[in-house]
Amino acid sequence: MYRMDMDFAPLTDSTLHTATTRLSQVGLRPTRQRLSLAALLVGDGRNRHVTAEALFDAARAGGDPVSLATVYNTLRAFCDAGLLNEVTVDATRSYFDTRTDDHPHFFWEDKQELTDAPSDELEIARLPDAPEGAQIARVDVVIRLRRS
Repeated sequence: MYRMDMDFAPLTDSTLHTATTRLSQVGLRPTRQRLSLAALLVGDGRNRHVTAEALFDAARAGGDPVSLATVYNTLRAFCDAGLLNEVTVDATRSYFDTRTDDHPHFFWEDKQELTDAPSDELEIARLPDAPEGAQIARVDVVIRLRRS
């Protein structure tokens, strides 16, 4: 089958099977487009950080005639179901992370790349109390890096 660039899983029977299983585990109906996009993202079990545009390009390169709007809607459904986490690095760019546990990130400004940072080196001693009527849903730590 078609071999993706190394940023995405290859589209094979095995990755499609894994995608079907993962969608079922989070309660999402395995439509053709969800299966294709999930296979690219989580089919090989590797952790990755991707933008919607990169996933759109990979899907199109693999022969899937998906629209960018469908990619965004599918990524939103994957996040809502807990299959992915969205990490916002600035007002114009979000990455979608297949590793869903709490962990910090490095954002490499020169390459516009998001990578995992070592969790064992991060210490957050205290968070402020949430305002009345609110609760903290998640804390994202993005450490912006500039090459020296």
